[in-house]
Amino acid sequence: MSLTRRSLALGSLAGALAASVSAPALAQGRLSAADRQLVDRAVAYLEGLTSARGRFTQTDSNGRTTTGTLFMQRPGKARFAYDAPSRLLVVSNGSTVAVQDGRLNSFSSYPLSSTPLSLFLARNIRLDRGVQVVQVRRAADGFTLVARDLRKQTAGQIELTFADNPLRLASWVVVDAQRRATRVNLQGLQPASGLDPALFVLNDPRKKNVGRGKL
Repeated sequence: MSLTRRSLALGSLAGALAASVSAPALAQGRLSAADRQLVDRAVAYLEGLTSARGRFTQTDSNGRTTTGTLFMQRPGKARFAYDAPSRLLVVSNGSTVAVQDGRLNSFSSYPLSSTPLSLFLARNIRLDRGVQVVQVRRAADGFTLVARDLRKQTAGQIELTFADNPLRLASWVVVDAQRRATRVNLQGLQPASGLDPALFVLNDPRKKNVGRGKL
């Protein structure tokens, strides 16, 4: 998973896409045995969450807040449907992530592997390949895993927060090279069976008009 500003758009789900800017990487931390146990718990939970739906609230670095519905089908598939008046839709089909903004009439796609979504949509979740957990922060009601780019191609980090009793993914935060953070809080994320495969298909609607009007 690359934590470039370009991939931040998929962590924030709606940011501007731009090239990464160099900044000092996080210092590598050494995890204790207790830390590694929490990492293992998080991985086991995420791998067991094969199909789910829930609500999300996104807050960007400027304090702007939007809401929507999340559908997830591991491995690789997810759909973030924003509530009105937003006309934004973000869909991962298992290999690429498409971002459609109806207001701007724009459509972009990126390899899933280059986005933060790949961290928890992978078939086999590995937190020692591509990314590395450098810190585990504990709280009274859960814990947070802080990860960075293991390949050191970019600066930035992603934080995954889990609530306890029962264990669940509560939020994630993507921080870019300029230390701008975008938070996505999850509400009511629950297993969901029988999701429509069409939820995870998003084609460029502008291509429908190509060639029209010609004799």
